[in-house]
Amino acid sequence: MSEIRVRLKNEVVEDRPDPEIDRVVTLPNVAPRRRRYGGALFGGSALLLLVGGLAIGGWRHYQAQLEVAATAQQSRTLVPDVRVAAVRASDSKITATLPATTTAFEAANIFARTSGYVEKRYVDIGDRVKAGALLADITAPELDHQITQAKATLTQDQATLQQTQASRDLAQVTNARDSNLVKQGWLTLQQGDNDRLTLQAQQAAVGVAQSNIAAQEAQIRILEQAKAYQRVVAPFDGVITQRNIDNGSLVTSGSTFMFTLMHPDVIRTQVFVPQDEAFGLGPGVDAVVRVPEIPDRSFPGKVTRIASALQPGSRTLLTEIDVPNPDGALSPGIYCTVELFIPRKTPSMIIPADAVVFDQNGQHVAVVENGTAHLQKITVARDFGTEVEVHDGVKPGDQVILNPMVNLVEGSKVAVRKTQTS
Repeated sequence: MSEIRVRLKNEVVEDRPDPEIDRVVTLPNVAPRRRRYGGALFGGSALLLLVGGLAIGGWRHYQAQLEVAATAQQSRTLVPDVRVAAVRASDSKITATLPATTTAFEAANIFARTSGYVEKRYVDIGDRVKAGALLADITAPELDHQITQAKATLTQDQATLQQTQASRDLAQVTNARDSNLVKQGWLTLQQGDNDRLTLQAQQAAVGVAQSNIAAQEAQIRILEQAKAYQRVVAPFDGVITQRNIDNGSLVTSGSTFMFTLMHPDVIRTQVFVPQDEAFGLGPGVDAVVRVPEIPDRSFPGKVTRIASALQPGSRTLLTEIDVPNPDGALSPGIYCTVELFIPRKTPSMIIPADAVVFDQNGQHVAVVENGTAHLQKITVARDFGTEVEVHDGVKPGDQVILNPMVNLVEGSKVAVRKTQTS
């Protein structure tokens, strides 16, 4: 077998041939094998970095825990400064401002009380009249004929009465004469009964005639009253606010509307007071009426009458206020506002709205007593926007915290912030 000898490229070989070697193969330079220390160095560096990062993270976590503990300790020992306001008692009177409507103190719709035609109309809308003033004349010629006929009938009835009275007198004389003859036996009993019953019939006829006369006289008075109604007069002093007839208009008794008359010297103001403000309201309570179109003037008055019961649908009490109106500045039927100064029946307190807290436990305030906050439940009666009226939970003079912190609990220590004075 032939032997192949491998010679490195830079290896020096003698020139003499080796008979035992058939050929020589030259290979490239091959570096001698060395130990790899670079990978171990990189792994060690990464491990050191990891251990250092963990140490730094642990240290920072420890520092954060220390800060949290310090903050918690500080929050437990911190006494916050708070602003407070004093609770004050409500005024002795409730001021209620409510919408109202003005009406005339007296108002009457005048209808025709007799049938006929308007002969003359004397007033128009806006005219001021006095009680008894003539408003219109109604002509009814047939009414005069009815009166003449009734008087003639009355004369007939009076004549009938005289005739009946004469017949009664004759029957009375006849009965008196024949009764003695019947007793003596000169006349039969039948004749005596006839005379007695005839007298009774004539007496009854006199009564009927007298009743007919009385009825006819009453009928004449009715007709004469209807004739008096031809003169339409004002029932009281006032102003004509409506007119529905003119000269020549046909009117029918009891159905034709002619005028509306109102008394504006005193204005009756009607207002509906809610239930929560109605208690304590009564005659004599002061009130002030204001009209938006007259901003520079107020009209004082007093409550004169109230309804005895609240309306079931709205739970309001109808109240009327009489307002003097000598110069006619107020008119019936206008919109206005009324301020009522109602005496308070139940005591209450006023607190700032900023002190009220509403959460899952309801409405309450934080009251400061000796540097300690106490949560007190309250019942709000009325909300005025910046202030609220409450019935219970606090008393006048209590110090309530304004805008209390969300973490404020029962028994928290607080320091009242002193108000700077100039």
